[in-house]
Amino acid sequence: MGFLDSLSHSWHETIDRHRNRPFLEATMAACALVAMADGAVSLRDRVRVDEVLETLEALKVFDPHEGVEAFNHFVQDIESSPREGRDAALQAMLAETHEHRESASLLIRVAVAVSRVQGRIPTTEQIEIVRLCGELGVEPADAGLYASPGGTDLFDLADGNNDGD
Repeated sequence: MGFLDSLSHSWHETIDRHRNRPFLEATMAACALVAMADGAVSLRDRVRVDEVLETLEALKVFDPHEGVEAFNHFVQDIESSPREGRDAALQAMLAETHEHRESASLLIRVAVAVSRVQGRIPTTEQIEIVRLCGELGVEPADAGLYASPGGTDLFDLADGNNDGD
């Protein structure tokens, strides 16, 4: 029975990986968009991406290197062609949230977690997250962010900091 159990486990893992691949892509796209909001990815951003890969149950079926490779791919695309790279990352997120609306809120929470790497959300990253909220149909306040009625002033509710990095 050991062989059959192993075969069954392997089959289930393969199915889970296939089923969760779009979520992996969308999550790494969200991480890349937020990490690149200020123009560069820091070591702290990368550590937080690793933590995301280790924490989310749906991503544990993947080798963390697969997630890092997807993240790096989105980052490189954004660096080499900002408009097209950002559009591709957003499309990966929209593809996942189109069929799984509950994923939109989770992706925004991941983006917030990545941006809080220094204990607060830098203004450039707040702006990016609020933009993603608009694209994905998530209320910024539901993500722990605040946008003024005019939509221009962004504040971290945790500490009221609006001074950027």
